[in-house]
Amino acid sequence: MLKTPAGRPRLMFVVTEDWYFVSHRLPLARAARDAGYEVLVATRLADKADTIRREGFAVIDLTKMRRTGRNPFSELSAMTELVGIYRAHRPDIVHHIAMKPVLYGSIAARIAGVRSIVNNLAGLGFVFSSQSAKARVLRPAIRQLLALALNRPRTLTIVQNSDDARVMTDAIGVAPAQLRLIKGSGVDPSLYPAQHQEEAPPLVVLASRMIRDKGIADFVAAATQLRRDGGAEARFVLLGSPDIGNPHAIPEAELQGYDRDGVVAWWGHRDDMPDILARSAIVCLPTTYGEGIPKILIEAAAAGCAIVAYDVAGCREIVADGDNGLLVRPGDIAGLAAALGGLLDDPARRGAMGQRGRARVEAEFAQERILAQTLATYAETVSR
Repeated sequence: MLKTPAGRPRLMFVVTEDWYFVSHRLPLARAARDAGYEVLVATRLADKADTIRREGFAVIDLTKMRRTGRNPFSELSAMTELVGIYRAHRPDIVHHIAMKPVLYGSIAARIAGVRSIVNNLAGLGFVFSSQSAKARVLRPAIRQLLALALNRPRTLTIVQNSDDARVMTDAIGVAPAQLRLIKGSGVDPSLYPAQHQEEAPPLVVLASRMIRDKGIADFVAAATQLRRDGGAEARFVLLGSPDIGNPHAIPEAELQGYDRDGVVAWWGHRDDMPDILARSAIVCLPTTYGEGIPKILIEAAAAGCAIVAYDVAGCREIVADGDNGLLVRPGDIAGLAAALGGLLDDPARRGAMGQRGRARVEAEFAQERILAQTLATYAETVSR
């Protein structure tokens, strides 16, 4: 480990939400600490603040940055706040996670004189995945800002899937030498039993934040079609909470309505996902959101579940169509229902898919592998 003159290198994570840091980056922060880094976490403090503090990490409250903020004065204030944080804490490396921290943090780091920058784009978000008028208007400006932010000395950018890597190089013009492909945040396969034990009737789950871009309505429509057509007996379940503050969040009343209708149950947020996945037959994620690699799909494969997902960037990085799951054309509800129904009718096929998914995770997506690759990226930025 390369040391700064003062001792341990100081690594600062910058992420908008504390729950996301705990869910996706806490094992990385622990690994960095064990590798000799002093770890600081700058995030909007909410329910997970004490969880982060108990790990012994210094916590800095991001009071200005919001994921969905659009007011130019508020956005400038968020960037100014980051400049002050960087000057006050003088990190040797900053690790920006997600689009807004990457854009604002990169500019702030240059102003504050931060030596080394790691940017992590866990998907390109709605600006690059949506065909809405707002996305089309924002896309050219975001491309230019990304090109300016990412093509800098002592800066490396992590993307999670090969589709995003192509966008970075071909559409944005990031030099390939400044990109690193690291497949997600990883999962620990040991958390899941090697032998998958489905319960009866088969359990089909969609686990995510309850936002429209995750394909909640398509999942409900496919389940309704299967029930109407008299398909195989199964229980269809939504797992997750509405993402308060996200403009596409599904209201709780709507989710409760699904539950009352009896076709799809809504179980809300659960902390026992390894146990639920170990008992599930199929994990479905008809997302159209511009994700890196959905963590739930890596977890599903680790647990030995067959997967049905839309054929979009990120999902096809973990799901090999016909091997460990099935990919469906986005928006094709009849195709989604057919894929789910076919696997429900064929326990042997979905069992074989689950076994191949588990092997795929152990080979490519295991947490130990992902952490080692990310720590190597830190070391490379410092050594530059």
